[in-house]
Amino acid sequence: MKRALLQNYARYPVEFIQGKGSKLYDKNGKEYLDFLSGIAVTGFGHQHKEITEAANIQLNKLWHVSNLFEATPQEELAQKLVASTKMDSVFFCNSGTEANEAAIKFARKWGGERKTIIATNGSFHGRTLGSLSATGQSNLWNGFTPMLSGFTFVDFNNLEQTQNAIDENICAIMVEPIQGESGVIVPDDNYLAGLRKICDENNLLLILDEIQTGIGRTGKLFAHQYFDIIPDIVTSAKGLANGLPLGATICSERVAKIIKPGDHGSTFGGNPIAVAAANKVIDLLTDSQLELINKNGNKIKKLIVEIESNLIKKIRGKGLMIGIEFKEPIAKLVAKALLNKGVVVGNSGDTVLRLLPPFILGENDIHYFVKIFTSVLSKFSFSSGSSDIVNIN
Repeated sequence: MKRALLQNYARYPVEFIQGKGSKLYDKNGKEYLDFLSGIAVTGFGHQHKEITEAANIQLNKLWHVSNLFEATPQEELAQKLVASTKMDSVFFCNSGTEANEAAIKFARKWGGERKTIIATNGSFHGRTLGSLSATGQSNLWNGFTPMLSGFTFVDFNNLEQTQNAIDENICAIMVEPIQGESGVIVPDDNYLAGLRKICDENNLLLILDEIQTGIGRTGKLFAHQYFDIIPDIVTSAKGLANGLPLGATICSERVAKIIKPGDHGSTFGGNPIAVAAANKVIDLLTDSQLELINKNGNKIKKLIVEIESNLIKKIRGKGLMIGIEFKEPIAKLVAKALLNKGVVVGNSGDTVLRLLPPFILGENDIHYFVKIFTSVLSKFSFSSGSSDIVNIN
């Protein structure tokens, strides 16, 4: 039978039908350790009791009425987000790319005659046309050009290039605090503060794409909070509702005041069920939970460092956003081998294995992952006299 699903994903031949905590189960009953969290989405794992209860209560009350009417749960969630970021207002949508589309629109309206946004090489902001145009990976543009005009690109973590790119057309700078899709690239400690300074000196907006880095993933509610800065726009999605579709564009007062009724909207944005789950997620991200995320992330990195392997080049990341860079292009092979042994991970390109485990990890989960990872690595070796990798499993 010809498959009806559009073949735009290179899917692994595994179908998960249930999840519980940090575990997934396929249709054959095999158990897997989930170290991907739906690509940084299910931070509190599967079937979390309190989040499930909050969503179920709302499910039995009201599914949808549109944003033409007042919505107290939305306001409650917005209040939590602005209080934690010291910002002003929130627009709710359904996904990360939509949150970034809103950020681009808001920045351009704020900029008046200035419409150009500085973005970074290697960035990833989404698949819709505006967000894709802001994405600094030209290989993702193939077949979809022309891209939208109004973006100029500089190297990530390069303040000098950023400063030199500023002219009379620039209205904003848009970056990820940590580049996830490009391999969990962590910038220098002075980078975000330096961007904030450049924006202040040139009357520009600072837009931070925290789709992947936000909602506790790095050990802070948002990654930029490590650097004591306040951006003008922060975008969020992925882990915000622990798997239900919800995005948010959080704005400073100087951005919020220029947005008027009719400027932007979303039919499904801020869906009551997703918002109910998100309100519980934010409540669960206490200081002690964030400390545990950091503790577990540091433990994983420490144990990986102790593995004796000539394949590992570098380990980087913050909290439970971890990239393991290999000396050779084996990341996809390692991810596949781990999946075969019951561990789910991701990869960023050919050389970086990406770990995005849930926040509810136990000691046994961490040690089990390291044990299986060590075993998998032992099955790979450099072939004699070349840089090729031989999988001897």
